[in-house]
Amino acid sequence: MAQNAVDTLLNLAIKSLLSNESATIRALEELPIDLFVPLFKSAFLGRQKKILKAMVRVWPFRCLHIGTLQPQETNYDIFEAMIDGLQLPPDQNSSSGNLQIDNLSAHRSSLQIVDLVCTDRLELENAHLRDVNTLLSQLIHLESLSLTDVERRSSKGRNFTAFLACLKKLDNLEELSFSFFCLTNQLHKLLRVLQPQLDSLSLTFCDLSNRDIIALSQSTQAIHLKLLKLSNNQLVWEFHEPLLNLLENVSSTLQYLEINNCQITDSVLSSILPALSHCSHLRIFSFACNPITVPVLMNLVQHLTPLMELRYVIYPVPVDCYEQWDLNGSLDQEKLAAVKAQLNLMLQMAQREDMKWTTFPR
Repeated sequence: MAQNAVDTLLNLAIKSLLSNESATIRALEELPIDLFVPLFKSAFLGRQKKILKAMVRVWPFRCLHIGTLQPQETNYDIFEAMIDGLQLPPDQNSSSGNLQIDNLSAHRSSLQIVDLVCTDRLELENAHLRDVNTLLSQLIHLESLSLTDVERRSSKGRNFTAFLACLKKLDNLEELSFSFFCLTNQLHKLLRVLQPQLDSLSLTFCDLSNRDIIALSQSTQAIHLKLLKLSNNQLVWEFHEPLLNLLENVSSTLQYLEINNCQITDSVLSSILPALSHCSHLRIFSFACNPITVPVLMNLVQHLTPLMELRYVIYPVPVDCYEQWDLNGSLDQEKLAAVKAQLNLMLQMAQREDMKWTTFPR
């Protein structure tokens, strides 16, 4: 059947559904999943609020994106209908709502109709800290906060001070994620206002310094963390004690550790091996894109195989598998294959075939 014929049949089916609101609403539970998106678009453009409200309640996908529909100011009632569909009674939905905003300034008017009190997870991308503060001041039950690409000079001045004041009021916050948010020498201020029950901390592309690692190692949050991501911070390891102390403090709770592209050298990795080997609940360890040699990598394997909960390790291609020592030369596939064979043999000898080691080439 020609594609235009299929499109015509689909349009006719949707038109038929939308012509009878009550019948469509009753049929939503049995509606084929492929029809949800085109039906939603047509109902949105046709301003059929009852159908939209009912569709949101039974939406079969993880996300509902409406940005491509380009709603106008006159569509506030359409937004209200969809939000009403999300606000189920507490006995049907004990949790609050997954609020995700890619460009805060572009959606500022739409936020006026959202009940932010019900929000417990907030993800913001491409925002100024001033606008973030305005939004955070309206949230009282936030459990998870993710900020990506916040204006780089935001960690200094009045806006950052106001941001810290907002964070201090978030008594339920358990997960915090920053990416492309400059925090150089400012992390101690941030940690000072966070609740001690924080169990997930992600600080990637945050321009962290040694001073920041020291602050983190000495924080009360460190003893509770289950997830820690410090990837893509170009640290200069003048001394290794802060990272060692940090790992010792999180060793009883940590399950996920990610330190990709952090200038972890042989000496740094060797110094933290004792602390790593005490992380008895560690499940995933990723340290890709760091300049490590084969002997230190094999020493790491010996230290980590006794960790029975550890299942996945993502490691860098050792520098001695490249023609040039600085990882900019071409990769010698035969050397890499030999490294992988040696590693697999060590896992077999340790009876840890359940542990998967994989490379993430630079």
